[in-house]
Amino acid sequence: MQLPVYANLKNGIQVKLDYMHPHESEEVRKLLNLIILEGKSYPQKQVLTKLDFDAYWLLGHSFVVKSIVPNNESYPQETLAAFYIKPNFSGRCSHICNAGFIVQPQMRGQGIGRFMGETMLAIAPSLGYQAVMFNLVFETNIPSIKLWESLKFQTIGRIPFSVKLEDNLCVDALIMYRRL
Repeated sequence: MQLPVYANLKNGIQVKLDYMHPHESEEVRKLLNLIILEGKSYPQKQVLTKLDFDAYWLLGHSFVVKSIVPNNESYPQETLAAFYIKPNFSGRCSHICNAGFIVQPQMRGQGIGRFMGETMLAIAPSLGYQAVMFNLVFETNIPSIKLWESLKFQTIGRIPFSVKLEDNLCVDALIMYRRL
C-alpha cells in the first residue's frame, strides 16, 4: 500500500495517515500515556517513560494520523491518532501480527478508528503478515469490539477476569482474530 493515505472524517477534518517519524515519537507517547491513564483499553497502569514507550510501541511499524490544511503541507499538523503493527509471536508464528490503536479523546466517533483499522488491514499483508490478533480487547470497550467485528474479526477466546479496572471491578478480555 502506498503511503500517505488521505481521508475526510465525519466532522469534515481532512487527515493524512503516514509512517511515524522519530520527531513524532514524543507526541505519540504523550497520547498513549493519556489513554493509559483513562484505564479503559490498555493493560498498563503507569505512564510509559521514553524507554518503555520505545520498547513497547516501536518494535514494528508505527503510523500517525495528522490533521491537514488543504494545499498547505507546511502547516503544523496535529497528531490525532496513531497505531503500530508488530509481530504478535516470534519464529514460526511471526506471520500473525498485533496492532495497537490510540485516538485523541475529542476525535472519537469521527471515523478515525475505522480509517486506521482499514488501512492497517491493507498494510499488514505488504509487511508479510497473514493474520491479525488482538490479545486483550477489554469487554467494556464496546466501540472497539463493534469496530473490529464490523471489519470481520472473530472473537476466538475470552480471558475471564483478566482486566482490573480502576474501581477494582474485574472484567473479561476478548481475543480477536482475523485472517488476511
